[in-house]
Amino acid sequence: MRNPPHILVVDDSKVSRTVVCGLMRNRIPEAVFFEAGEGRSALALALAERPDLVLLDINMPDMSGLEVAEQLRAQAPDLRVALLTANAQDATRAKADALGVPLFRKPAKAEVIEQVLRLLEAS
Repeated sequence: MRNPPHILVVDDSKVSRTVVCGLMRNRIPEAVFFEAGEGRSALALALAERPDLVLLDINMPDMSGLEVAEQLRAQAPDLRVALLTANAQDATRAKADALGVPLFRKPAKAEVIEQVLRLLEAS
């Protein structure tokens, strides 16, 4: 992991991205943040920048977070990827588990963000 860590936050809601980045910035003020509002640009940005953590919303209009996670697993298996969603149905959780991608539930609160950021500590 780089110091400071580089984090990509992906959500089609600018408000959600702002909240998540703000909560993370409170915890790790020196972190470098990238944002994407849709899946295709997130995939391209993740592959180009190779952030230390990619945090994906699931429901996006062009490419779901699960589809992006699947592509990242295939093209950059070393990237740490997590999902943050209000859509935590059993089928969604099973797909995330099959990809080896942790799934966290919205709303993004300090406790949830703390759990997400622990992924940076994993080796």
